[in-house]
Amino acid sequence: MPYFDAASAAPLHPVARQALLAALDEGWADPARLHREGRRARLLLDAAREAAAEAVGCRPDELSFTSSGTRAVHSGISGALAGRRRVGRHLAVSAVEHSSVLHSAADHESRGGTVTEVPVDRSGAVDPAAYGAALREDTALACLQSANHEVGTVQPVAEVAALCREAGVPLLVDAAQSLGPEPVPGGWSLLAASAHKWGGPAGVGLLAVRKGVRFAVQGPADERESGRAAGFEDIPAIVAAAASLRAVRAEAAAESVRLSALVDRIRSRVPVLVPDVEVVGDPVRRLPHLVTFSCLYVDGETLLHELDRAGFSVSSGSSCTSSTLTPSHVLKAMGVLSEGNVRVSLPMGTTEEDVDRFLDVLPGAVAGVREKLGAPAAAAPAAAPAASLVVDALGRRCPIPVIELAKVIGEVPMGGTVTVLSDDEAARLDIPAWCAMREQEYVGEEPADRGSAYVVRRLS
Repeated sequence: MPYFDAASAAPLHPVARQALLAALDEGWADPARLHREGRRARLLLDAAREAAAEAVGCRPDELSFTSSGTRAVHSGISGALAGRRRVGRHLAVSAVEHSSVLHSAADHESRGGTVTEVPVDRSGAVDPAAYGAALREDTALACLQSANHEVGTVQPVAEVAALCREAGVPLLVDAAQSLGPEPVPGGWSLLAASAHKWGGPAGVGLLAVRKGVRFAVQGPADERESGRAAGFEDIPAIVAAAASLRAVRAEAAAESVRLSALVDRIRSRVPVLVPDVEVVGDPVRRLPHLVTFSCLYVDGETLLHELDRAGFSVSSGSSCTSSTLTPSHVLKAMGVLSEGNVRVSLPMGTTEEDVDRFLDVLPGAVAGVREKLGAPAAAAPAAAPAASLVVDALGRRCPIPVIELAKVIGEVPMGGTVTVLSDDEAARLDIPAWCAMREQEYVGEEPADRGSAYVVRRLS
């Protein structure tokens, strides 16, 4: 069964499995003890730190192992903000950061700090000039992911790092998605990553803090991992994480070229095979193994189930697949279609045959979901005299409001309007996105007794 969700968790690398089994026999003792077993465990831990530091591009004594990538982000942000509290309490982040960064930012704001979210363009990338403009005299820390976890867009880290350095602001880079397939961009002050993203075991994260960066560990003091990660180190998992990182980096150059060609095939073929699809993310500055597209008139959760039944494991940023019933903050910040969203992230070793079979299965899966939802299958009917129509989609979730809009847009004359009443948060994003895709005019949002009224003018 092809597993196409490596961006969530990559399959365990064979080197990780071998290293883990070997370290279970050798690395179980306390590395802080001076007896033989402790010294053996310490040697394994030190060797793993050196290997990981080499892959990251830092000194071994700058790198700490944490219990997860999320823990690394939380500790990195809180420690850097506390270390520079005399400078100020302002934090700058991009609008498409991983939730671990945004949750840290929300926590900082709840404690009296201030946060600036730098917007992104439709490809999901920040403008370095806009990021630089967000830096202030009281900015204690800036955060920017190396590449986006949902759409694969690579961020201009080097350019932003140069602006941060000029402003005297440390930059924390969340490299969770890129550390395996891509070299780490230079110029960062702090870096966080997660082993299960590159084929290491879950439960291991990395936090690197450059020498000279003011950093004050928050919470109770602990003597392990420079005080930055309390508790007994999981040495077998750490050894496996470091070994697999070294292996993945050694294979990355050739494998990235191969996977990038497969992703290019998906990017080019999906809009041809499936009507009314928007491929999102930067087509050039992107991760080699990840592609995301959104299908009009499709329930994301249902589509994922259909693809799963066909033997393909993918993920989605659609609100229909979320317990919050709100669209992905990444897709929302980009202003792109969220309904029927599919993220395909190929693990190492994915074959052309797997991708071709996915492309064979996808059109039928999308068509089946659209048919179940009663989506329009043909061109809109000729215009009728009514100058405006109101569609009541209150209480109905994505993608029904957009489907109902598509069904009636042809019933108003050119220049006529359709007003969609909806209380679904996704409509705020998906109706304007539909207008852009179908060359109709999105007039705007108006208040309503319940939810909102979204007004669309027919242009074609």
